[in-house]
Amino acid sequence: MSGRIRFRYFAHSWISDWNHGNAHFLRGLVRELQRLGHEVRCYEQYGSWSLTNLVDTEGEKAQQAIEQFRGEFPDLDVRLYQNDSDLADSLRLELKGADIVIVHEWNDPEVVNAILSLKRELGFAALLHDTHHRAHTNPGELLRFHLELFDGVLAFGEAIQRIYVEGFGVERVWTFHEAADVGHFAPRQEEHAFDVLWIGNWGDEERTRELIEFLIEPAAEIQDLKAVVYGVRYPDEGKAALAAAGIEYRGYLPNLMAPAAYAKSTLSLHIPRRLYANGLAGIPTIRVFEALACGVPLLCAPWQDVEHLFRPGEDYLVAQSGAEMKSAIQWLLRDDAARSQLAANGRETILQRHTCAHRAAQMVEICGELTQ
Repeated sequence: MSGRIRFRYFAHSWISDWNHGNAHFLRGLVRELQRLGHEVRCYEQYGSWSLTNLVDTEGEKAQQAIEQFRGEFPDLDVRLYQNDSDLADSLRLELKGADIVIVHEWNDPEVVNAILSLKRELGFAALLHDTHHRAHTNPGELLRFHLELFDGVLAFGEAIQRIYVEGFGVERVWTFHEAADVGHFAPRQEEHAFDVLWIGNWGDEERTRELIEFLIEPAAEIQDLKAVVYGVRYPDEGKAALAAAGIEYRGYLPNLMAPAAYAKSTLSLHIPRRLYANGLAGIPTIRVFEALACGVPLLCAPWQDVEHLFRPGEDYLVAQSGAEMKSAIQWLLRDDAARSQLAANGRETILQRHTCAHRAAQMVEICGELTQ
């Protein structure tokens, strides 16, 4: 496929990033596709779970986040649709003339299958974009989609790619990692405000043990440490544990405000969900890309970079235990040169290999393969 590609991209939400970590990458990817000269329309359903929770729970922060999104992405053509009796007619109108329809995995199966039912009539190719662990933990959810009608799958790690090929029998699956939107995520000059930053959600009991070992206990043991946590869906017992360790919990942080938070911190932590340290080893998730792009030194709880995306020990450090995390925090807080080198290495790797522009170029190549 050559020339200008007409993309239609369905995601759970473009407007809201509340408990929606993929918003960063999806927005940045679309912007880079547009910069390459392609046409992209973005679709989300009225009353999406993320946007509804943002508005219902965050008050003025919600209005600020939505206004900032619209201000930073004025060219994103976001269109809302309703899953009602007129869905098929609405989709037929919107998808007429499309070359590639991309469906992010966090969409209503009824909507996904309605899109796929129009492929033959309208002549577009369809790709499923999977950036979640459900293929490993809850495959039945994905099997609600008519996978056999997709022309291929974009999987955000080789472990997910293998599941689609070996488990679901999908023939064409590309490993398509997330990446950093370096137009927004870059080093900034901000007044230092705290020593350690962690951005992430507590929910679903998928890393409670890890949060205790690699965040809460080290923070409690390091004297005079100023640690800050942002995220949503924290239970009362989680908030109490943070407070008891002297960690300040600040709640929801709009994604576009994260670079300023990184700039105010001396160090950042990455504490992956348990799945990404064992069954889905090798998938870094968006927080690694964000921190490194912002040029902040990164300390990680255990995960294995089996796909060789980065340079462990040079781009970031891995602590194998809570005791190692405590020692690494103390050392880096004392060693300005080590922090500077670590930050520079990490950002260098992002700029060389892992920007949204890199992924947009890969997307165009994949679209070319679809016609071969």
